Amino acid sequence: MTGEIRIKKKGTQRGDDGYKVVSVRMKDELIERLDVLSSQTNRSRNELINMLLNAAIEIVKIDD
Repeated sequence: MTGEIRIKKKGTQRGDDGYKVVSVRMKDELIERLDVLSSQTNRSRNELINMLLNAAIEIVKIDD
């Protein structure tokens, strides 16, 4: 035993992973639906929200 503990520095700093934190207000009913889907798919609420937003943004049409 050497008497020291070595810890390697973390490679990326917080926020350097290409993601940003956002805050969104949602109705309780929507959160409940997300939680049910989360338990059914074994995915986190955050992962599901990202998947759903990515899918939805591709099919959005803007009316003039």
